[in-house]
This record gives sequence, structure tokens and C-alpha cells, in this order.
Amino acid sequence: MSGSVTARFARANPVMARTIEIRGDQTLARLHAAIFDAFDRFDEHHYEFQIGGTKPMDPRATRYGLWQPPGPFDRGEPVHSAARTKLDALELKAGDRFGYWFDFGDDWWHTIRVAAIAEVATRGRYPRVVARIGESPPQHPDWEEEESANDG
Repeated sequence: MSGSVTARFARANPVMARTIEIRGDQTLARLHAAIFDAFDRFDEHHYEFQIGGTKPMDPRATRYGLWQPPGPFDRGEPVHSAARTKLDALELKAGDRFGYWFDFGDDWWHTIRVAAIAEVATRGRYPRVVARIGESPPQHPDWEEEESANDG
């Protein structure tokens, strides 16, 4: 196994999911903050939402994240501002899925499924985590533990 989740952690926690309620007038940047908190992360990194593709890094997806000037590693289309894009503007429907990529070095990939869309939000503070399945993986795993798990 490679990636950010150690083999030992993946065996002990086969499913990791969070259910987050957020209003349509809130931005993708607020959704990022909710996911960041929901998975107990502590070290901020770049992130990107990919809307409209069918897989990670799909060139057909529209990308939203932190605005940055064009650079040598751009893949064509510019990154739209997550801070200015409200969820309502994306015209998502229940059942839609989209990607969220956090930490471009450790590559945390999430698939977000729109479970439901309510006409009117109930009172309270949003966004909010309403369900947790599984433990949060360590944001920066111990790579020596990963190597010894793969050797044994």
C-alpha cells in the first residue's frame, strides 16, 4: 500500500466518512474548513475541489481552490476561487459526486457525495459534522511504520 494512510491504520479502519451539513449560501472554502476540522487535521495545505469529472485529476472537471498565478505546472484551465464560489452556484443535485484533494504532497483524496438538499436549513451553526464513521487518519503518518508493515 502506498499513500498517506498506513497499512496498519487502513486494516483497523476500513471505512472513514464524515457527514457534513452546510448551507448553499456558504462557499467551497467553508466546506474545506469543515472537512479539515472533521478529519482532525492541524497543518494547512493547498486544496482543490474538482467538480464535473469522473475521477481524480479528470481534465474535464472544473477546479476550485486557492487562487494562484499561472505557473509551469498548470494543467490548462485556471483554478477558480473556492473563497468566492457558493455551493448554490454549482447547481449540485442529491446523488452528485465530486472530488476534494487536500495536501498536494501527501495527496489526500476524498469523494464527496451530495446526500440531500433541503429547501430551508434548520437553525444552528453551519457547516457542522452530524455523523462520523471511523477514526481520523494521522495527517502525517509515520513512514517508518508504513515501511515495516510492508516488509512484514
